[in-house]
Amino acid sequence: MRATESNQDYPFAVTNTAAALLDGTGTVVAWTVAAESLLQRRSSDVCGRPARDLLADAGDWDAVLAQGGGPGNPEGRAGWEGRATLRHGSGGELEIGFRVIALDDGARGGTARFLVLGAALDLVARWRQDHAFTYELFLQGRVGLAVFDRELRLLRTNSHLLPYTGVPVDLRGRRLADFLWPEDARTIDDRLWEVVRTGTPLVGFNTTVRTLDDPRGGRIVTVQAFRLQEPDGHPMGVAAVFTDVTDHERARGRLDLLYRATGALGGSLSVLRTVEDLVKVLAPGLGDCAAVDLAETVLTGGEPPSDGQLTLPLVRVAVAGTESEALRTGTAQFAAPLGAQGARECRGELVTGLGDPPAGPAHGAPPDWATTVPGAHSALTAPLCARGIRFGRLTLWRTGDAAPPEADDLALLEEIAARAAVAVDNARRYTKERRTAVGLQRSLLPPATSEKPALEAAGLYLPADADSGVGGDWFDVIPLSSARVALVVGDVAGHGLHATAMMGRLRSAVRAMADLELEPEELLAHVDDMVLQFASEAENGDPDDGDAGMPLPSGPAGATCLYAVYDPVTRTCVMASAGHPPPAVVGPDGTVEYVELSPGPPLGVGGWPFEPVERELPPGSVLALYTDGLIERGEGDIDHGMQDLADRLLRSDVLGRPLREARHDIVEGLPPGRLRDDVTLLLARTRVVEPGSITTWLLDPDPAVVADARHLVLAQLTAWDLDELSFSTELIVSELVTNAIRHAGGPVRLRLIRADTLTCEVSDSSNTQPRMRRARSSEEGGRGLYIVAQLSHRWGSRYTMGGKTVWSEQSLPLA
Repeated sequence: MRATESNQDYPFAVTNTAAALLDGTGTVVAWTVAAESLLQRRSSDVCGRPARDLLADAGDWDAVLAQGGGPGNPEGRAGWEGRATLRHGSGGELEIGFRVIALDDGARGGTARFLVLGAALDLVARWRQDHAFTYELFLQGRVGLAVFDRELRLLRTNSHLLPYTGVPVDLRGRRLADFLWPEDARTIDDRLWEVVRTGTPLVGFNTTVRTLDDPRGGRIVTVQAFRLQEPDGHPMGVAAVFTDVTDHERARGRLDLLYRATGALGGSLSVLRTVEDLVKVLAPGLGDCAAVDLAETVLTGGEPPSDGQLTLPLVRVAVAGTESEALRTGTAQFAAPLGAQGARECRGELVTGLGDPPAGPAHGAPPDWATTVPGAHSALTAPLCARGIRFGRLTLWRTGDAAPPEADDLALLEEIAARAAVAVDNARRYTKERRTAVGLQRSLLPPATSEKPALEAAGLYLPADADSGVGGDWFDVIPLSSARVALVVGDVAGHGLHATAMMGRLRSAVRAMADLELEPEELLAHVDDMVLQFASEAENGDPDDGDAGMPLPSGPAGATCLYAVYDPVTRTCVMASAGHPPPAVVGPDGTVEYVELSPGPPLGVGGWPFEPVERELPPGSVLALYTDGLIERGEGDIDHGMQDLADRLLRSDVLGRPLREARHDIVEGLPPGRLRDDVTLLLARTRVVEPGSITTWLLDPDPAVVADARHLVLAQLTAWDLDELSFSTELIVSELVTNAIRHAGGPVRLRLIRADTLTCEVSDSSNTQPRMRRARSSEEGGRGLYIVAQLSHRWGSRYTMGGKTVWSEQSLPLA
C-alpha cells in the first residue's frame, strides 16, 4: 500500500509500497524504503528480528494472527487483512491496516514466505470510504451520474441518468446528441467542455432536456460537473450529476406566476385594465393564449343575478397570446347557471387531447369554449366567482409543443380566478360609484352649450382616470341683468364624492351671489367666507355620529375660482381670480394672449382681498377659461402648458368654427381615462348689442317728468315695433321712475335695452335697495313694485359706483 495520501490509489506504485517480507517463523526478512518512512525504523534495525517486536505490545501477537483465522485456517493463511498497533521509531504508537499475502506456505517442502503490505489506518479507512462512496453513488437512483471521457463520450452511468422517455438503455460510448435534442445537447456539452478546459466545477446549472423520441415539454435538470484528472494532472474526462428539478421548478414557477398575477390584479380600479393586465401575465406564463369573458352588466358597474336560475351571455373583454386575434370576437355562455350554487359551481375544467380522434363512442365532442383557438391541444378554464356570484370566466389554451396542463395547473388557475373575481368585483363596485359620482358631477354642471345675446358659450368636462377619481371642477354661464353674462370656472382640490359635493355647494353659492349683482371681487370675498364656514362645520362635526358616513376632509377646501362678467353694451369684461390661472383671449386678428391678473389666494384661506381687472373685448373675440388640469399634465412646466393651450386654440380655429365643435379639437390628444386631474374648458365668443338697440335718457328729479318718460318710452317701442309691450312697459317705467324721484332724488337715468328680452333700467344715486311689500287695503301706495313684478319676466336691482339700478325684463313677443 502507498504511504502518502496523494498517490495511495495508484495501482502501479510498487516502489512506494510499505511492505515487509516474513518467513515461516515470523521473522522479518526484508523491509522496504516506504516501510522505513512509515515507521521511521531502518531496515538494518528491523530485518532478522521477530515481527512481534514491531508491535507496541508484544503480547498482542496472537490476537493479530487470530484476525486471519489462525494457523489452522488455510484460507486465512493464504491471504487476509487486519489491523495492528506498532511502535513508531519516535517512541510513539501508530495504528496501521495491513494485508498478508502467502507467497509460499511451505506445504510442498519449500520455505514459507509471507508478504505484508501496510499503511496508516486512517488512510486505509479513507480509501475504503471512497470506494464505498463511488460504488453506492452509481447504485442509487435519485440523481443521474455520468462519467465522460475527454471527447464527452459516456463511459459510465447509473440507471437514473435522465428520468425521461427516450433515453437508451446502453449509453456507453454515446454522446448526448445521440438521444437529446441538438440544442439541448449542445447547451450541456458547451458547459462540460468548459469544465474540461478550465477545471472550474459547474455548479447549479439549470437546463431543459428533451429526447428525440419524446420532444414534448421535457424535463428541467440541474447539472453539476467536475473534471477528472490523470496522475500527471492531465484531464481524463468529466463527471456530471443530473438532478431532476422539474417538479420543484414548476412549483416555484407557479408560485411566481401567482405572485405576478396578484400584482397585476392590484394595479388598477378599472375593470377592463384589470383583466387586460391579468391576461398579459397568464400568456405565456401559464398558456399560449388567454382570454377573460365577463358578464356585460359588470362593465357598467352592475351585478349579475344571484338567484342561480338564469344563464347570462358573456362578452370577451381581454385576450393575449399567440392566437389572440382569433379570440377577440364573439360572446361566450356560462356552462352552468349563475348564482350562489355552492363551491362546486366555482370549480374549473381541464380538457386535453383536442384535435385527436375520439377513442370511442363514449367520448363526446369537447366543449365549445375549448375549441376556440385553432391548433390548441389542451385548454383549461375557471369561473370568476366572488361572494357566491359568477362574474365571468378565465380561459387558457396551450398549442404546439407545450406540455399539456396538469391538475396543479388547474388548481393554480382556480386560485388566480378566485383572486381575479375579487379584484373584478372591487373594480365593478368602484365603477358603479364612479359612474354615480360622474353623473352627480355632470348633473351639477350647466348645459354644455348656450346662446346668449352677449356671447356664444361651449363648455367641456373630462374626468380624471379611474384611479384618481372624479374631481371638483366646474364651469358655469350665468345670465345677469341688462344682457350681461357671468362666466365661472372653478376647481376644488382633491378627488372623490367629497370634492364633487363641495363643488356643488360652491357652484350654488356663486350663483346665489351672482343673483345679487355683486362685483367680481366682492363676490369672491363672500364665497371665500362661505368656504371658511364649510371648513369650520367639517371640523366641528360630531365624531360619534354613526350616520354621518365617511368623514369629509377638514381644513381649507383649497378651491380656486375665476369669475368674469361680460357686458355686451360696453364691450368690457371685468374679472377676478381666487388662485386660478388667467384666461386666454383670442382676438379677431388671430392673436392669443393671457389676461394679466393679480390672482388672490385660493378660496378658504381668508384675510386677503381680490383685485378686479377690466378688459375690453372686441366683438368676435373668444375667451377661454380652463382649469389647471389642461396645462399641468406632467409634460413640463406651466409656461409650456399655457403655450401648448395657445397653440391648440389656434389650430382648432375657434374664430371661424362653432365652439361646440372646436372645444373637442382643443383637448384632442389628451389620453381619455388616463388624466391625472380633471380637465375643464369653457369657451365664450363675445357679441355686442348694437347702438340702435340701446336708448338712454337723463331725467330731472321732478314728478312731472314721469309723464314725459312714458311718452319717450312709448315712442321708442313704436320705433322698435314693440307696440305689444307698450301698456306693460308704460306701467313699469311709471312706477320705477316715480320711486326713484320720490325716494332718491337727484338725476335719474332711464335706459331701454332690446336684446333677447326688453330691459328697462332706472338708475339713481341712492344705495337703498327697493323692497316689495304687501300693501294694506286702506293704503294708497306700496303697490308699485308688486305691479312691476307681475308685469316682468324677472326684475331686481344692483349696486353701482354712483348708487343703484333697478331693472325689469320682459319677454319679446314672438315674431
